[in-house]
Amino acid sequence: MALRAALLDLDGTLMDTIPDLASAANAMRVELGMSPLREDVIATFVGKGIENLVRRTLAGAQDAEEHPVGFDDALASFKRNYHVINGEKSVVFDGVLDGLMAMRAMGLKLAVVTNKPEEFTLPLLRNTGIAGLFDAVVSGDTCARKKPDPLPMLHACEQLGVDASDAVAIGDSINDALAARAAGCAVLAVPYGYNEGRDVRTLDVDAIVPTLVDAADWVRRRQESPK
Repeated sequence: MALRAALLDLDGTLMDTIPDLASAANAMRVELGMSPLREDVIATFVGKGIENLVRRTLAGAQDAEEHPVGFDDALASFKRNYHVINGEKSVVFDGVLDGLMAMRAMGLKLAVVTNKPEEFTLPLLRNTGIAGLFDAVVSGDTCARKKPDPLPMLHACEQLGVDASDAVAIGDSINDALAARAAGCAVLAVPYGYNEGRDVRTLDVDAIVPTLVDAADWVRRRQESPK
């Protein structure tokens, strides 16, 4: 069956947002009397939403307690700092614009499916000039549950008017792969993202594609293959 839609992750797939996320996370730590962490360390904390990022940044490790002391103040600090710099140093990855345009030229509907809250997602898409390429945006607080739960993927398909089996999800992490598989989508992974510090080759995906241009080529080959 021909694919009709592509569901794309944001952080680590469409854009490199680590410089801004790390700046906000370290500003939070400094405000709380803690020393900054290296940017590459903070990169491994990204993927399951801002609340999880804050918990991990407070602990300085991926294994972080669910509700550490001072979490609410830390979250407020992070959000305040991130609002100031959101999009300042974030850049669209090479191949993203060409890949998205190629998918649109094939008639695919496009959606962003991210764990980033809407208050940061929409301004970031606008500030980087790619908001107009998407037919729907599902943020981390759009649904009751975030990725790796399949609900955001299913909601995006509903918004686009397609069945999950007619969509391909493209992401960089285990959260994207698990959510897409559970929803019944085809799954592609890019190798240049974050994946919480893990090797992307460990993911259960249909293919690893170097760029979104290669993702568009994968979709084209699938469309042209004999049924």
